[in-house]
Amino acid sequence: MQRGFPVPPFAKECLDAAAGAWGASFEHPFVQRLADGTLEPARFRFYQMQDARYLEAFADAASLISTRCPDPADKLWFVDAARMALVVERSLHAGYGETLGYTAADVARVGLTPNNRAYQDHMVSTAVRGTLVEAIAALTPCPWLYIALGQHLERTHGAPSDDHPYAAWLRMYADPAFDDYMRELLALLQRAADAADHTARERARTAFVASVRYEWMFWQQAWDRQRWPVADDETGDADGLKPADPDEAIRVGTALG
Repeated sequence: MQRGFPVPPFAKECLDAAAGAWGASFEHPFVQRLADGTLEPARFRFYQMQDARYLEAFADAASLISTRCPDPADKLWFVDAARMALVVERSLHAGYGETLGYTAADVARVGLTPNNRAYQDHMVSTAVRGTLVEAIAALTPCPWLYIALGQHLERTHGAPSDDHPYAAWLRMYADPAFDDYMRELLALLQRAADAADHTARERARTAFVASVRYEWMFWQQAWDRQRWPVADDETGDADGLKPADPDEAIRVGTALG
């Protein structure tokens, strides 16, 4: 299933433990429609804005992990991972923001969905309270799953055409340059597992599986344009739009036409 980087033993154990939830992301209708270009722009807009907020927490978790690494080179790797989340991937969000009509200020105001908040809390709390191997295991599914998806979609659908509405997203995660990133991250996970006891490794597998489940839930919250069951007027809407705003919905719906 993977291309270009080895999967060490502990990463394989984690992947096997999460096999059902991992495979479910590949079949999610959000992913399928994104791949064939039929995903509604309003759903993609919702996803992009929530993802931009998620990446802030990913950067927080990576930064926290860096403080727990005894090796300076490992510290630097996680610092760089935090920077990549905020700088490199945000460039993708900025491009789609121009197309779909939202700004960095809109993203800052957007309210987190229940699924997004839960995933962020899981990742950051594990980085704070878990062992090092647990912290890395909770962080790993996000980049690994996206790279696996990007490469899988390229194999099954081919390279996207220039007029594909989501070509930039598809090309980014199919980029073989990410193979080095994953090779290094999985090696870090293996070293942490080698240094951990049996209990810590078991908890790390559990943390990995939870993150894989949250990845599926992230597609689902965007598919449903999820909102909190009880509204709070002081909290921004999850997509930056008012619940009843037909003119805005029409504008977003035609933005990628």
